[in-house]
Amino acid sequence: MSKTFALVTLALAFVLAGCNTVKGVGQDVQRAGGAIERAAK
Repeated sequence: MSKTFALVTLALAFVLAGCNTVKGVGQDVQRAGGAIERAAK
């Protein structure tokens, strides 16, 4: 039972870390897009 719990907890940690990483990349791309847009004006 404890091995199953440990595996589920580990998998959940990877999923949450992945979401944070994707969110961070999205924010960086959004900032870069804003900078390009301002430079074009």
